[in-house]
Amino acid sequence: MTADKWDPDQYAKFSAQRSKPFFDLLAFVEPVPGGAVIDLGCGTGELTAQLHARTRAATTVGVDSSEAMLQKAWPLAGNGLRFDLGDIGDFDGEKAFDVVFANASLHWVPDHPHLLHRLSRGLRRGGQLAVQVPANADHPSHFLADEVAREAQFAQFLGDHPSIPSPVRRPEEYAEILYEIGYSEQQVRLQVYGHELASTAQVAEWTKGTTLLRFEKLLPAELFERFLERYRQRLNEVLGEKTPYFYTFKRILLWARLPADATAGRAASR
Repeated sequence: MTADKWDPDQYAKFSAQRSKPFFDLLAFVEPVPGGAVIDLGCGTGELTAQLHARTRAATTVGVDSSEAMLQKAWPLAGNGLRFDLGDIGDFDGEKAFDVVFANASLHWVPDHPHLLHRLSRGLRRGGQLAVQVPANADHPSHFLADEVAREAQFAQFLGDHPSIPSPVRRPEEYAEILYEIGYSEQQVRLQVYGHELASTAQVAEWTKGTTLLRFEKLLPAELFERFLERYRQRLNEVLGEKTPYFYTFKRILLWARLPADATAGRAASR
């Protein structure tokens, strides 16, 4: 998937609802005055600016693979805050940061045990890892998209993509991984966020800004419109035509800190 289909305006339609998990995650993070912070998957940058202010870091860099999203972020740069175009899957920092932060971005990256080890290698002694990942793959808003993608008219264009499994693990697995890496402190929780949408139809508007992007990148434009129409039809059949519609969305939030003493705990570079 190479085309940049991210649409800042589409994503922003639910900015208030999407930002709540960010602030819940941010509340875990302790300030690192004069330190260095990285935000992996920074999007349009407004929340990265909040992260920069909260941590009182000397430098904060936001990284995102979407130039369309970064066009909104770049004007916010300054006073130690900058934004770079890059793939978070290529992150290879070596003890360069006091905080590695990733809000609603790592679910695009496979092999989370390996990924968390790699992100941890980017932390200095006493460094903090803060991650929030959607865990809503079992909700109709998500599994119906995969179901529609397997229909013959769409599957021929999508290859193996309809059946890509979610890389998101159970909360207890993340806790075990963090322990194995060598974190001396951790908080892991599953949070259900409830969003009152105007109607069931708004679910498709929500997922169009995120979950459905992998299909939009592969389907011809006209066929993607048919995909959306079929997806909306299935949502109505399964969820019902409700006004308003209460959309439940599960997310996993985790925070962990490495030992300040290099001789304490288990080696983070294991």
